Amino acid sequence: MAVFRSFVSAGSQQLQPGTRSGSPAAASEEEALEVRFSCSICLEVYHKPVSINSCSHTFCGDCLQPCLQVTSPLCPLCRTPFDPKKVQRSSCTEKQLSSLKAPCRGCSKKVVLLKMRSHIVSCPKVHEQTSNRPRFLPVLSSSQKIPCFIPNRSTFACPFCGARNLDQHELLKHCMENHRNDPNKVVCPVCSAMPWGDPNYKSSNFLQHLLHRHKFSYDTFVDYNIDEEAALQTALELSLSES
Repeated sequence: MAVFRSFVSAGSQQLQPGTRSGSPAAASEEEALEVRFSCSICLEVYHKPVSINSCSHTFCGDCLQPCLQVTSPLCPLCRTPFDPKKVQRSSCTEKQLSSLKAPCRGCSKKVVLLKMRSHIVSCPKVHEQTSNRPRFLPVLSSSQKIPCFIPNRSTFACPFCGARNLDQHELLKHCMENHRNDPNKVVCPVCSAMPWGDPNYKSSNFLQHLLHRHKFSYDTFVDYNIDEEAALQTALELSLSES
């Protein structure tokens, strides 16, 4: 979960005195850098970071944008009310993104954090890891027909070219092979199919969004009869009970 990822990163912000750059501890700190400078909403390295003045939490500008459109916004991380007019660009964070490097999660090549997003999209090792992940298959096929009034949340159409009947894994593979360099902002068909999804919200980097927000099939884990806030609370409770 995004919340726990942020908590874990809090304790790994600086190298300990005496740590050598080539030691295992230093390597661990380098890997922790990506976590430290990741948005708790999209779980990716900050893109055009902005900070909320009242609580000092930082997010990607695009990720925070939906919160700025409601009457009384709450910080997505700490749930503290804030004034939308008191959100400013985080120049300090941008400066650090330009100067710090971390290893790619796929090829382990050290990449400047500012360029990590674009590197991951084009990294063949990351693509290979995603393609080889296990897929969920039912034990037995059902003989019952799916009622026509139930929304289709299993297969989707490509938002770039309209190719249909793609499950989440096939949608990712299709987009990586055919639309890797497409700069258009598109609506995520998976998110828009959810009860809480916004059918008008366009993702600024759809491939990144697919890679890291839709790693599993929602219908395996999600109760569609509850809203997103209740689903998050349930997930947090389950995570705490298992720890």
